[in-house]
Amino acid sequence: MTDRTEELTGVDQKTLDAVLHGRLADPFALFGPHRAGGQGDLVVVRTFQPGARAVDVVARHPRNDQAGELIESLYNVNQSGLFVSGAPTMAAGRDYLLRITWPTPSGGEFIQYTEDPYRFGLLLGDLDMHLLAEGNHREMGRCLGATPTTVEGVAGTRFAVWAPNAQRVSVVGDFNQWDGRRHPMRRRIEAGIWELFVPRLRSGARYQYEVVAPGGNVLPLKADPVARATEAPPSTVSVVASDTPFQWSDDAWMKSRATRHQADAPLSVYEVHAGSWLRVLEEDGRSLNWHELGDRLIPYATGMGFTHIEFLPIMEHPFGGSWGYQPLGLFAPSARFGTPSAFASFVDRCHAAGLGVILDWVPAHFPSDAHGLVQFDGTALYEHQDPREGFHQDWNTLIYNLGRNEVCGFLIASALEWLEHYHVDGLRVDAVASMLYRDYSRKEGEWVPNIHGGRENLEAVAFLKQLNQVIAERCPGAIMIAEESTAWPGVSAPVGEGGLGFHYKWNMGWMHDTLHYMQQDPLYRTHHHHEMTFGLVYAYSERFMLPISHDEVVHGKGSLLNKMPGGDAFQRLANLRAYLGFMWTHPGKKLLFMGCEIAQPTEWNHDGSPDWSLLDNPAHRGVQRLVRDLNRIYAGEPSLHKKDTSHEGFSWVIGDDNANSVYAFLRRGDAGDPPLLVVLNMTPVARDNYRIGVPVGTEWRDILNTDAAVYGGSGAAIVNGEGLRAEPTPAHGMAQSLVLRLPPLSALVLKPAPAAY
Repeated sequence: MTDRTEELTGVDQKTLDAVLHGRLADPFALFGPHRAGGQGDLVVVRTFQPGARAVDVVARHPRNDQAGELIESLYNVNQSGLFVSGAPTMAAGRDYLLRITWPTPSGGEFIQYTEDPYRFGLLLGDLDMHLLAEGNHREMGRCLGATPTTVEGVAGTRFAVWAPNAQRVSVVGDFNQWDGRRHPMRRRIEAGIWELFVPRLRSGARYQYEVVAPGGNVLPLKADPVARATEAPPSTVSVVASDTPFQWSDDAWMKSRATRHQADAPLSVYEVHAGSWLRVLEEDGRSLNWHELGDRLIPYATGMGFTHIEFLPIMEHPFGGSWGYQPLGLFAPSARFGTPSAFASFVDRCHAAGLGVILDWVPAHFPSDAHGLVQFDGTALYEHQDPREGFHQDWNTLIYNLGRNEVCGFLIASALEWLEHYHVDGLRVDAVASMLYRDYSRKEGEWVPNIHGGRENLEAVAFLKQLNQVIAERCPGAIMIAEESTAWPGVSAPVGEGGLGFHYKWNMGWMHDTLHYMQQDPLYRTHHHHEMTFGLVYAYSERFMLPISHDEVVHGKGSLLNKMPGGDAFQRLANLRAYLGFMWTHPGKKLLFMGCEIAQPTEWNHDGSPDWSLLDNPAHRGVQRLVRDLNRIYAGEPSLHKKDTSHEGFSWVIGDDNANSVYAFLRRGDAGDPPLLVVLNMTPVARDNYRIGVPVGTEWRDILNTDAAVYGGSGAAIVNGEGLRAEPTPAHGMAQSLVLRLPPLSALVLKPAPAAY
């Protein structure tokens, strides 16, 4: 560059080199309109358009965004693509367009008219900066990321991303040939945010961020952490989400869901992996999209009597084999199943059908894919620097640094995105135990104690409390469920009472103990009798959900059916039916993974689907009908759900007959609700003339018998003679009793005649 050129353009060689090599630290100091020294109100314009044949500054038509007269043709400095004014000829503040002439592959030309991105001022306000820095910006999905908007009357997309330690951040995409030199962003140093408005760029545009690390190296292109739409994997590209608001029709549901979610309400959850619930075998086994799931899954779940669907994580994730538990797009529904608006429509349809939607959500860790959060700005930004705190050995993933306000704010904003913008009814928070303990799955010397020298992760505890408080305040009626497998106290207690603030906790102990019991040969169950009763020792220490989840039917654990012992299929199915009867009558809300309701004989395979052809077999169809009927009586009988979280709702009648492996208990609701008697015989031997005390006299009737022929059982009678009439013979501390014939491997639910209570 000659001295004369520098004098005319105001650009020295060092600056030109920085532009050409993508190292321009402050693009707004060079690009756009700038007042010319000594020239009053006149400005010069500079823009970098590598590969362009010509760039002209033209006037904008005063009544629309069309081009007017030519103001100036810009000079291409050393044919570098940096176009600059040869002299200050335009008045400061004048509205203008860039007219860019591009060559076409055929040898012709293409004319592009656009606004200059570098003529716009600051985009995010001081309040945004303040809230982002302190981790309290609850609308992060509409602040950071890609937001279609209008600035100074110009439509386009505002980009904003947190990368405080980067040397330079650019937004790249098809609109600039993925050239990081063309749209470097403005750094807002007060919060470490980079921002840029790209005129005329609208919904559907593909983009990523090009980040230059503190050491000067260009990182692999990064997906937007706050993208609200993506391309389907294996693509890693983010997409500008539509700005058209979804038209919800679920006001009645949203107003009523707090009542539906109270502790005294029935809650029966059908856990689903959206990708494998029902594959289209005729089309290479593809997954259903949200519209198709709405057509098939919603009527199935409601017809089965479930109150809610719970999806394994549907947030965008690169590896399908993680089932969604290694997500990177915490604000975006996976493009595998359709658009964000299609997911919103699915939720709306669920609510119209009286069905709630719960999502699994993962704030504990994230994968180390290069396009994701790892070393996002060239430093440990979202994760811990020290692998003793930041690397999850079980899953080869990275742990969020919850000691950073911005990271906590990012995660809370993600939770709110699903609850507020998609009307989701609750979140099941994954791997809470791994968050609470610094030594989780670590040997001595592999973890860092807290400031008091303990193993508790104080930052995670504070985060979970804040998360649940924010959601309680902003999302009335939404429920928060913890997957937590330890004895941490008060997981479902209010924050104000020293708890973590969840509404429910998965009862992993109940699941483990009872499945261990069921796997025993009935001959040996007498030695494990307490495993079925132990859950009642602590049943009211938390508000519990009883989970038979996907985790119990994968990785060599066998299907739920194949956990059941027995010399033949009939006994295995009988064991399963009895267990399901026990689960639905035991205190606690219910969760069952897809396929268990049809007695799937093989483990779940995410590349396949449950074997729905099993329903051609009456025995499997009978198990499905049993689950449907269990949901019906669970919802219809107040005594099975009203006192679910209170010791007043349960009492043992027989809890110590280990010799016969028989259990009996009463479930109660409010005063005036009929008590229910539940009797289990967990051996393949029928028990004749078995006397059981009951609290009221006169007649009883069986409202469910898992050995009924309609469920695939033997259909044997449960009484000798006519009817179920209580006798005035004391038993088990009660003045009346019933004499029953207990079918083998069965669960009975008995209800007194209306006149008896």
